[in-house]
Amino acid sequence: MDPEKPHLQFVPVSSFVQPSFWNKLYELKINIDKLDDSERDICGFFANTSSTWTTHIVEVDSTSFNSTFNKQNDNVPFHGQIFNKNTIEQFKDCDKTALINQEGRRFLDDLKSGKILEKPSMLNFFCILSFSDLKKYHFYYWFAFPVPHNLEITLDGVCPISQQFSKEQIATLSENYLQLEPHQKAYFLWHQNQTQSLQSKLKDITDTNHEEYYFAFADYISVGNHPKSQLKNYIIFLLHYCPFLGGKSVNFLLLFLDRKLSCSPSLIYKLTLPQVNATIEDIIYGGGDNAWAGWEKNEKNKFGPRFSNMKATMDPQVLFEESVDLNLKLMKWRLLPEINLETIKHVKCLLLGAGTLGCSVARNLLGWGVRNFTFVDNSTVSYSNPVRQHLFNYDDAINSKPKAQAAADNLRKIFPSINSQACQLTIPMPGHSVGENTVESVKKDVDDLTQLIQAHDIIFLLTDSRESRWLPTLLGLFYKKIIINVALGFDTYLIMRYGRKNGDAVAKVEASSTRFQKISGTELGCYFCNDVTAPGNSLKDRTLDQQCTVTRPGVSSIAGALAVELAVSLIQHEQGIDAPAFYKTGPQPDLSFDDDHGGILGVVPHSIRGFLSSFTHVLPATPRYNQCIACSDIILKEYESKGFEFLLETFNSSTNLENLTGLSALFHESNYVDVMEINDEDWEG
Repeated sequence: MDPEKPHLQFVPVSSFVQPSFWNKLYELKINIDKLDDSERDICGFFANTSSTWTTHIVEVDSTSFNSTFNKQNDNVPFHGQIFNKNTIEQFKDCDKTALINQEGRRFLDDLKSGKILEKPSMLNFFCILSFSDLKKYHFYYWFAFPVPHNLEITLDGVCPISQQFSKEQIATLSENYLQLEPHQKAYFLWHQNQTQSLQSKLKDITDTNHEEYYFAFADYISVGNHPKSQLKNYIIFLLHYCPFLGGKSVNFLLLFLDRKLSCSPSLIYKLTLPQVNATIEDIIYGGGDNAWAGWEKNEKNKFGPRFSNMKATMDPQVLFEESVDLNLKLMKWRLLPEINLETIKHVKCLLLGAGTLGCSVARNLLGWGVRNFTFVDNSTVSYSNPVRQHLFNYDDAINSKPKAQAAADNLRKIFPSINSQACQLTIPMPGHSVGENTVESVKKDVDDLTQLIQAHDIIFLLTDSRESRWLPTLLGLFYKKIIINVALGFDTYLIMRYGRKNGDAVAKVEASSTRFQKISGTELGCYFCNDVTAPGNSLKDRTLDQQCTVTRPGVSSIAGALAVELAVSLIQHEQGIDAPAFYKTGPQPDLSFDDDHGGILGVVPHSIRGFLSSFTHVLPATPRYNQCIACSDIILKEYESKGFEFLLETFNSSTNLENLTGLSALFHESNYVDVMEINDEDWEG
């Protein structure tokens, strides 16, 4: 070689992995390969992307695993193998030098066997060393594009194709090239104004006529007039079949295509090939056995593997999570741009009662995007439950699974990303005496319930008796939590939110510009404000149908949905728990409100009473009753000063609350005997 002439400079190709490649590899590893880590044939492609890439790019995607090359556009095949290891240790410990030299020798074997002559695209070859962490959807990988390391080519000259080809010849070349099969496009001959396949014409080249031929190859991207490094493989191929070209100056046509699919940007190289003394192995392995190079550099421009985290696009749980909120996001686009979905997502909901109402409320909260649930119940799933209580199934019933746990588990089966907890707990109740040997267990129940209420934002009262709602009402009001109470009758239902006491303010009823009136949210009454008797043991001396909540099947679903809509409307209101309550007991007016009528979702009533027999609703509201046995200042202050001692007195005495609030004296003065016989059975939940 002429020492005064420069050596040809090459540009290595780079990899680009489409996400679909990892999806397909994951599927094959799980279903087919399993523990078999043998190499698998794959095929990448070199695309005509001169308008988008600034370097030579080989892409792989899901079609790379197909048995036949995916013919599309002007893609040129790249043949390869993937070595997908079973452990990260095997991936790290693999001898990379040995692997790339193994692939180089495989190439030489295919060259000598004639396979590459039949399919010249095999001159473009690569391998991937990889490890797939299938649990985390993490993929570690390293591409290698093997080429002879020691091969040096002398550059005699380079010029644009237009200096040696006429416009007509360039047009013919472009037309002929586009008609070639993909495996012939990678490497071919140009002779006598037409394209020729290597297999058909290589034998016609001699020591005397080789200057008539242009050894063409598709490169597609001009990177400083430097061809991709796979040209070295092409030269090894030519020296094997035409050893007389060694030491000769040979014409190479480096084919580029522009956006119009014309090869007018192509270049012509004059290259002096290395001298062949014996065999091509002497040229390749003259410097030793480790004669192949081509491991790709990573993002830090260092020789090392790359990493792809596909959790966001492959993990079904993540995909599910992104999809479940689609309706809410579409709602926000145009209908409710002001809605704060993050507030709803992060609100913590405590469901006291995991029965018919608890299941309905939970499913509707899920639809609004709520992620944090805690179920509290003390009973187990019975055979009569699954058909009415939507979170339970037959297996839960035959195994007598605790309702709270079954509800929490099955809610996670619907949406695995949620935080769904269960607590098996009996709520202590007024009038349900506590024996000396059970005081500690009752105190623990009270402490557990107190901690749960403190840790949550919205408390749903969904239990099946009136007295079981008293303690949660007291604790929820004391800790200033949003409380939504739901109670059912046979064909009636009540949904009510509680207010929050604000100092010594007096409840004030205000008129509005429509036929609605409103009460300040700080002075709304609770479930017990309309009672004139303290709750007692409602299950005593009752038959089975009186102990169970017997309702029309649709009542719980309707009430549960309305309870959730009321809760969401409240947390989306700018005043939150203090939002004023609008009420109307007569026929409903046209609900076209001005800005002072509720929040972005409309009015936020105090209570909703529904009558399924007539398919009607009324929206009554009541101020806080100053002698209420649950929310009055007397009760709250008594609890604040005496704590569990006060609660224990209430559990053991059905008259303690009445005596404290003055209801006993009121009964005596007003002769309320008849009134006391009313037990609000129609509104029990």
